[in-house]
Amino acid sequence: MPKVTAAVIERDGAVLIARRRKSDLFGNVWEFPGGKIEPGESPEECLRRELMEELGIESAIGACLGSFHYDSEFMDIELLAYQVTILSGELVLNDHDEVRWVCPADLPDYVFAEPDRPLVKILVGSKSA
Repeated sequence: MPKVTAAVIERDGAVLIARRRKSDLFGNVWEFPGGKIEPGESPEECLRRELMEELGIESAIGACLGSFHYDSEFMDIELLAYQVTILSGELVLNDHDEVRWVCPADLPDYVFAEPDRPLVKILVGSKSA
């Protein structure tokens, strides 16, 4: 089963989310930035590479927040989510049409790609305790 990564980047109590371009699979919906792990690449290496490619940022990869299986008629993947800190760079939209910093409690107000929805539930739950 292919593995993909997702970054949970926090700043001042808000989480960075990105909206996929309309023409993409899951187009016009929100996600946590990340991407597919390439052969021979660790999840952390993948996430650093993807964040540079997608958003133009250097990052430090922290703790794994969880692994989530997603299976549909379109794909069967394992999503690995990590805490991430931006080290340098300005956000540049190379793969998305918008990014926002959102309070975790407000994440349910956004339509997320199906593979990201379990992560949204965890983030909302962890901030409401």
